[in-house]
Amino acid sequence: MNNLFNRKYIVQGVFIVVLLILVAKLFYIQIASDKYFISANSNVLRNIFTYPARGAILDRNGHVLVQNEPVYDLMVTPNEVKPFDTLDLCRTIGIDKKRFYKSWRKAMAQSRYRESVFEKQLSVQVYARLQEKLGRYRGFRVQKRTVRQYPDSVGGQLFGYVKEVSEKDIEKSSGYYRMGDYIGKSGLEMSYEEVLRGQRGITRMIYDARNVAQGSYANGEFDTLAVSGAQLISGIDIKLQKLGEKLMQNKVGAIVALEPGTGEILAFVSSPSYDPNLTVGRDWGNNYMKLFANPYRIFNSRPIQGMYSPGSAFKPIDALIGMQEGVIDPNTTFFCPGFYQAGNHKVRCEHVDGNTNLRRGLARSCNTYACYIFQKLLTRKGMKNQRAMYGDWEEKIRKFGFGHKLEIDLPWEKNGIFYTEEEYNKRWGKRWGYTTVISLAIGQGEITSTPLQMANAMAIIANRGYYYKPHIIKGVGDGQPIDEKYRTKNFAGVDARYYEPVIDGMQDAVNAGYGTAYASRVPNVLLCGKTGTVQNPHGKNHAVFIGFAPRDNPKIAIAVVVENAGYGGSYAAPVASYMVEQYLTDSISPGRKAQAQWMMEQNLLPVLKSRTKPARHDTLKKKIDTAGKKPDTVPQKRSIQPKIVAVKP
Repeated sequence: MNNLFNRKYIVQGVFIVVLLILVAKLFYIQIASDKYFISANSNVLRNIFTYPARGAILDRNGHVLVQNEPVYDLMVTPNEVKPFDTLDLCRTIGIDKKRFYKSWRKAMAQSRYRESVFEKQLSVQVYARLQEKLGRYRGFRVQKRTVRQYPDSVGGQLFGYVKEVSEKDIEKSSGYYRMGDYIGKSGLEMSYEEVLRGQRGITRMIYDARNVAQGSYANGEFDTLAVSGAQLISGIDIKLQKLGEKLMQNKVGAIVALEPGTGEILAFVSSPSYDPNLTVGRDWGNNYMKLFANPYRIFNSRPIQGMYSPGSAFKPIDALIGMQEGVIDPNTTFFCPGFYQAGNHKVRCEHVDGNTNLRRGLARSCNTYACYIFQKLLTRKGMKNQRAMYGDWEEKIRKFGFGHKLEIDLPWEKNGIFYTEEEYNKRWGKRWGYTTVISLAIGQGEITSTPLQMANAMAIIANRGYYYKPHIIKGVGDGQPIDEKYRTKNFAGVDARYYEPVIDGMQDAVNAGYGTAYASRVPNVLLCGKTGTVQNPHGKNHAVFIGFAPRDNPKIAIAVVVENAGYGGSYAAPVASYMVEQYLTDSISPGRKAQAQWMMEQNLLPVLKSRTKPARHDTLKKKIDTAGKKPDTVPQKRSIQPKIVAVKP
């Protein structure tokens, strides 16, 4: 009897406990938590991602180089779509039915239940038409974002482009990127992606049965705001950049101008270039394929990827090392009979200069003088130690920035080619010496460099012995410092006192009547420079000029390469002189404007061998310059050139 009585209360107790649990659960579901409310209304409550504006990019004077403009993506969730007038939607957003069904199939393939982009980057005008009718299209909504806009339409390779993320990008981002996001794919957009992209926001938006937004859930309590990307301040001078691109139009080559005292890039010209606005908008894909098909490799960023032998522009570096090692001094003379005998072959010099000292040898670009310096450097510890002395010489050359990346803040910079002693040993065994590699004395043979490396070498000479790593961006956001490596001095290992004699020769190369760039002197500016003529196996030689100005307290160092242009004094030196004058005086003097206009109009694009297989006219991985070159001051007569006088040494 007692057992039955006890069981009765146990059963009642169990029922009471279960009832209390159910009541508590109902209270939690209906009052304490909105989880199930949200779940029940998931068809009208959506997470709307708000995309931040990418950071703007300014030039050194505050001029906007890259900015944003609004566009709208039409999004779709296939499972929510109800029957509607597809033709009306096509007319509204400006597509045909073929494109409609293609986009629909793509959305279905991605997911029936997840939202995806149906039509990208609708303009403000299209959005205005669509917004009036959006209630008719259940399952569709509009998402606002911004795209890049380039007011000056220059700097295609410099700024790069932004493109929709790939699956690989999503995997590498540790969950940051989602399908449909955009990412910088080249240029500054790629290098500074994490700074420029900002932080995505989320709005929990309620929609009614007619697909009309009713506002943010819980008055926005659970929303997060998008944070715009940081602003970048570059060292680019937009006036200089635009002039450089005009001077190089219809030409293949590069211009790099930088400020020696900071390493900031003033102009970064890769030619042929393209309007970066072509990489934005709904026609981006078609435009990209047209640009990609350009036979002159338009996406190749020649200032950091074009590899050219420096040619005669290399001679000042050897002269500095020769004085540092004590094998020559400014008064050392060598006899130039018009050639240098290197073993059983001759390195020809275009001039018969007779007894020549360092200053005149540089101004006249004397191959014989350069070869004697190289000989003395490699034999200063006897003929048996030539290979070891080559290794010592090679290390000293590398301190001037050759043979390795300078770590500019842009992707895909090339090292250049510069053989080590070990590499020559593999090629020649133990049977090589200075005569085997004598072409290095005049910047030929197994050496190539980028225009950036050439400009940096000029910055070293301008600074009398040191450089800052070249960089595009000088400021990030609200006073954030740039990378420490761009604020650190790098020394080239040559004492300051040895630079003046070399600078004397470079000054005469431009300003003395017998100099190889005399026709390119700048009024009231003491430009110091060196011309080079670079051999091209596929056609006419390439023109090179490197220099800096003014001589005292230099403000600009520059390197110019114009492919298929002949002698350095004919095209490269004049281009450099106009750039220098523009930067230092903010204009080109009236007497030289006609010359500059003539230069802009010249078409030096190499003739393609075949329409189906374009010629390799760029000089990547080629050995260039020539031992027996013509004077650098003879202009090529493609048309009448106004007021440019050629001075033949």
